[in-house]
Amino acid sequence: MFTIPSDFILKSWEHPLIKALHISDAGYFPRARHHYRERLKGIDEAILIYCLDGSGTIELPMRKLDLAKGTAFCIPPRVEHRYFASESDPWSILWIHFKGDQTVLYPIGELKPVTLESPESRERLQGYFIQLFDILGASYTQGNFIFASSLLSVILGEIYFRRSEAVVDRQHSLLTKAIQYMYRNLEGQLTLADLSEYMQLSKSYLTNLFNGLTRHSPIDFFIRLKIQQACKELRLTNRPVSEIAGKVGFEDPFYFSRIFKKVTGLSPRDYRNGAASPLRDRI
Repeated sequence: MFTIPSDFILKSWEHPLIKALHISDAGYFPRARHHYRERLKGIDEAILIYCLDGSGTIELPMRKLDLAKGTAFCIPPRVEHRYFASESDPWSILWIHFKGDQTVLYPIGELKPVTLESPESRERLQGYFIQLFDILGASYTQGNFIFASSLLSVILGEIYFRRSEAVVDRQHSLLTKAIQYMYRNLEGQLTLADLSEYMQLSKSYLTNLFNGLTRHSPIDFFIRLKIQQACKELRLTNRPVSEIAGKVGFEDPFYFSRIFKKVTGLSPRDYRNGAASPLRDRI
């Protein structure tokens, strides 16, 4: 356990790199049986906890979560909390108390645990902590303090912003599978529940997946695929608009025209006649 003397922090506070983000305490608790902390008013610092092994529980006023191996969570500043190790499988944790102007730039307020999926990511994170402890165990100089703060930024970046290639590949694979299913159902209707059942994924996961990779919800994306197919039909065939509407799952041609214009900025007739379309948000 390392604690930075408060008078040293005050002396260094005006340096912009320290004011932006700095550590006040950090440590490693292995197999922390009976480990328990309760703070009814929280503390001024954010608390990062990374579970190396075993498990434990974190309780906040707005949620309760179990922290397992390879998972990190950050308790925001001034939030009531308590956390404790599992009795049967006590956690081993790496932890940091930190604060600074840049704390708000990290999504700790979302109160979402982050699981580091790949062994490479976990090894990198542990390596950063080892470097951090080496620095905190050395002499208290402003240079070392700035270096420690920089390592904190790297640690938070690894947890919140870096995604392993395996995770990204899996996300794109799932997205491709979902879109292929949508293409096979362009002539019919599809709900989020239908897609969730087919993909064997939760509705919230699918929604986050599509929002993150396409900037549209799953159903909004499905509608845009329908309109995209209708655009091809309008340009490449002479079929009536009502028939094209039916081929992409719209029983009411007037409703189809309204949705078509909302997505493309043009009516189906104007689009067929070659008017320049802004294709809002790009279909």
